[in-house]
Amino acid sequence: MPGRGRLLLLLIAASVLNYADRQIIALLKPALSADLGWTDEDYGSLTAAFQGAAAIALIFAGRLVDRLGLARANPLAVGSWSLAAMLHGAATRLPHFFAARILLGSTEALGTPAAVKTIAAAYPAHQRTLALGVLNAANSLGAILAPLAIPLLAATFGWRAAFLTTGGLGLVWVACWYGAAPAVPEAAPVPSGSTEWGEALRDRRTWAIAGAKAFSDQVWWFLLYWAPDFFHRTFALDAGASALPVSAIYVAAAAGALLGSAGYGRLSVRIGAGRARVAVLLLCGLAALPAALAPHVGDVRLAAALLALILAAHQGFSSNLFGLLADIVPARRLGLVTGIGALSGNLAGMAVLKATGAVLGGGGGYAPLFALAGCSYLAAFLWLRLLTPSFSEAA
Repeated sequence: MPGRGRLLLLLIAASVLNYADRQIIALLKPALSADLGWTDEDYGSLTAAFQGAAAIALIFAGRLVDRLGLARANPLAVGSWSLAAMLHGAATRLPHFFAARILLGSTEALGTPAAVKTIAAAYPAHQRTLALGVLNAANSLGAILAPLAIPLLAATFGWRAAFLTTGGLGLVWVACWYGAAPAVPEAAPVPSGSTEWGEALRDRRTWAIAGAKAFSDQVWWFLLYWAPDFFHRTFALDAGASALPVSAIYVAAAAGALLGSAGYGRLSVRIGAGRARVAVLLLCGLAALPAALAPHVGDVRLAAALLALILAAHQGFSSNLFGLLADIVPARRLGLVTGIGALSGNLAGMAVLKATGAVLGGGGGYAPLFALAGCSYLAAFLWLRLLTPSFSEAA
């Protein structure tokens, strides 16, 4: 297999494992709550703790990736978060889970800047958006496979085995990286006394990406952790019965990543790269609007279709946002700005996850939460247009 293909395959495998590790807690929420006595507020706090830890770590993660180099940053990311995932299997009380979630969030923070910078380094500009779309589809693949495999694994061997198995597979990935990964192109090393932070924070492009990630990523985190509960609470589906609709919505997410990136590629030939980027981002924003109806429909299939639509829109939007980032941000600080963007998305996700637990624990419903989700992508698009009005001219 050519070097780029082998590299992308490894990144896809890492992404699948990443999402399986973080999604286990959502898929096994009823069993974990029954076994360990969690409330909705406890679960909301646990998910928010993960997001908060990732947000704090992301302050440093992008710079660490820039300095370590991609050949070392990728296995460090996967190996460290895999060990953190395995620690969940040893937890016996709520504080133990808090500690494990905080460690998982802190280590997974390395994953996004390492993967995005690896794609940007390995692929030429005209192929990056498609490669990033494939990688985003892999995020969805992890979320597709996990609902099918994790409940069965937990039912057969217990919930602790689910954490130990996915974490152990990550350690296998590290061995494969050192045995099979091709040489990764490296940018010039960043000196320790660099002023990149100051330059990045003074650059409107950084804040454009950060704001767009905050508006859009909070929806992904909300659905990743609360969609199984939405189906359980609204349609009385247990973990096994909800596996099909949860997997189905992530199939749509994978399709959205591929269609969004491929659509950009086709449009860029016809109307230019910048105008194509604007068109795809706007279309994804409009496609997300019907998600506000999900709590009001009485049929599980229609509700799943609405969630599928917003996740497809999310992944199409996300693939093109990462492509825009790679186009407009200087290569020497690509890891840093990717980390700042992911930081913003995690902070917004932390707030929404905590608020969701409080709203549901207080007797409220999902309606305002889905209304917020539905309009978030148009808000992200308008933010990009406000801060970078010339991004339609980006190469």
